Amino acid sequence: MIVFDHVTVRYADADEPSLRDVTLEIPEGELVLVVGPTGSGKSTLLRTINGLVPHFSGGTLTGRVIVDDHSTADHRPRDLATVVGLVEQNPVSTFVTDVVEDEIAYGMETMGLDPTTIRRRVEETLDLFGLTPLRTRPLGALSGGQQQRVAIASVFAAGPQILVLDEPTSALDPVAAEEVLASLHRIVHDLGVTVVLAEHRLERVVHHADRVILIDGGRTSALLDPAEAMADSPIHPPLVALSRLARWTPTPLSIRDARRRAGALRERLAAAMPTAGRDDGTSQRPSVLFEGAQVLRAGRPVIDDLSLSLFPGTVTALMGRNGAGKSTLLGTVAGQLTPEAGSVRVADGPTWAQPASLPARRRVALVGLVPQQPELLLYSDSVAAECAAADQDFDVASGTAAAILEGISGGLDPTRHPRDLSEGQRLELALSVILAGSPTVLLLDEPTRGLDYGAKERLGATLRDLASRGTTVLLATHDVELAAEVADRVVILADGEVVADGPVRQVLASSPAFAPQVTKVLRPQTWLTVDEVAAALGRSA
Repeated sequence: MIVFDHVTVRYADADEPSLRDVTLEIPEGELVLVVGPTGSGKSTLLRTINGLVPHFSGGTLTGRVIVDDHSTADHRPRDLATVVGLVEQNPVSTFVTDVVEDEIAYGMETMGLDPTTIRRRVEETLDLFGLTPLRTRPLGALSGGQQQRVAIASVFAAGPQILVLDEPTSALDPVAAEEVLASLHRIVHDLGVTVVLAEHRLERVVHHADRVILIDGGRTSALLDPAEAMADSPIHPPLVALSRLARWTPTPLSIRDARRRAGALRERLAAAMPTAGRDDGTSQRPSVLFEGAQVLRAGRPVIDDLSLSLFPGTVTALMGRNGAGKSTLLGTVAGQLTPEAGSVRVADGPTWAQPASLPARRRVALVGLVPQQPELLLYSDSVAAECAAADQDFDVASGTAAAILEGISGGLDPTRHPRDLSEGQRLELALSVILAGSPTVLLLDEPTRGLDYGAKERLGATLRDLASRGTTVLLATHDVELAAEVADRVVILADGEVVADGPVRQVLASSPAFAPQVTKVLRPQTWLTVDEVAAALGRSA
């Protein structure tokens, strides 16, 4: 179905190829997972399948990519549109209509399908991806996760034989992610569609995969059995790390299989139950205060009668399903939105200030927001220029932003244009730009989108360090593993209201949807992370 024959890709002005001598053959009707660190070449590999690389990306491709007997050298992406559907990391950039059902129908209309077929496929796709309640909603009014589901659905509805997805669950809450992956599983097994996807959140997807391709530095492995790949891969989910710690063989990939083996481990851990949790800071004066706040979008209340306090020196994870109001809450703290009723205030020294009423310079000194689309903060033509501009904007010493970026990213080429960075690398750069201003309140909207496990670990260390120095950190996230690692407190929203608020262990361990993998395996015990378990066993994780 898909053949890579000694494929090498080198972009203009790049020191090293993005892909190196890739030779693979992906059979029909398989779900193939591409695993590798940020910037390893995953997105380039995916884009060669429909010819976006090199026809629209620039650079040179040597070797051959054959898709359903079509050479991508001779067939441009539009020629392969009925064969390959590609879902990008950033779905907004691909939308061409304004309403959900129109977007799903658009691809079929351009292919000239008859109205009856289009109507039937739209209805089937809306049901398959859980979008029926949103069918008449404007795309711009959807949450990031909802937009991602529409993007997947619109590509699938056109009926390609191959579906290629780049980080398809990165913006989805755990339940919605599982629904999308279950849908992909069904179309592979029931319809024979070939699915190739890259995903950093392996805990969500690896148990669905038929085969795994490991990639690093542009070099790929052969197609591997998922359990064999995870047994040796340096990139692996917490469940695999727990399996290695417990010395389980073969490596379980699902919670069900791990629980079947965990009885002896639970017995060993029973005498060393975890402590209650980290300090939630509630003994201090709040740094952010919501009092009966109502916030509207398009005339509809998204936050309703919300009262909430955030405290210095703490990390709070804001969670909830897509569309619950998390991004709206962050935007209100950042002064982008004004409450229709009630108030939101931020501590400004000994006084209180309403963020929306503050001058822009004072507001960004108090509150820094890294949005879901970090490229919105990036305007310069190189990494170095972005860092220099941040230093100048915040009137800090030259090299401040670059030093922060070095610690967060492990090093990015300062000459690269931000548009040429991976999604995760752009996020790391945007975060460094914001942190150069040393805001007293740091807001992050889905900060692990596009980040591999190593990058997430560095981000977690950065957030814990900021909290230890008194910063108030609030992150809206669907990443339960990050919340388990770094949060002191978890607040869960539903329909703009707080439905759970408490210490991280109390909230996550009691939630069927938001519990991390370690908790699910070791229930009824309330362990959150592999590091906790390793410490209790006197071992290194």
